[in-house]
Amino acid sequence: MSPLVAILIVGIGTYASRAVFIVALADRAIPPRVLQALEYVGPAVLSALVVALMIDGDGQVDIGVPELAAFVVGAFEAWKARNLVYTLLAGMAAFWLLGIWF
Repeated sequence: MSPLVAILIVGIGTYASRAVFIVALADRAIPPRVLQALEYVGPAVLSALVVALMIDGDGQVDIGVPELAAFVVGAFEAWKARNLVYTLLAGMAAFWLLGIWF
């Protein structure tokens, strides 16, 4: 199988797997409990990505000053603003600024 055919098959499969939910649920109302649960998907995915990126080669979580500062600033911003975008921006700003010195 050529790389072009593999890319096309994966692309069509990805498109179909996403489109089937849109097409199947287009004329149905999403239950309120599902909408409430979906509010936590963004923060959960972001947390999983951050923790996965912080694990070193030995399987231990490697946290330094920039990471700790980003966590503290992000947690405070999340508590204060209750907005995922502001939390992400504040945490990343702290991480990048302190990453210059540490």
